[in-house]
Amino acid sequence: MKKLVPLIIAVVAISALSARAADGKALYEASCAKCHGADGKGQTTMGKKNGAKDYSSAAVQAALTDAAAIKAIKEGVKDKDGNSVMKATDGVSDDDAKALVAYMRTLKK
Repeated sequence: MKKLVPLIIAVVAISALSARAADGKALYEASCAKCHGADGKGQTTMGKKNGAKDYSSAAVQAALTDAAAIKAIKEGVKDKDGNSVMKATDGVSDDDAKALVAYMRTLKK
């Protein structure tokens, strides 16, 4: 029985992480892919227009902290003139934003 409890805890934890990653993917597909692309390269029409970063790039990902990515998701992004280049993602909780960032990190090649 003592060996079974840690095993059950591990299975539950892995399931929760898998669900979170799946949620991040679903959120990304619904809210982000139209500009950033399914592959994260930002080569969609809107992505090119707004200068979306290539999240498949290891260098781009290394330069972006999780905190900055979460802030962009929750607050949007403005250019140096104060014009919106990315709207805030409405209705996204802190956990949703973290899941989005975790999924975005999987796009790195």
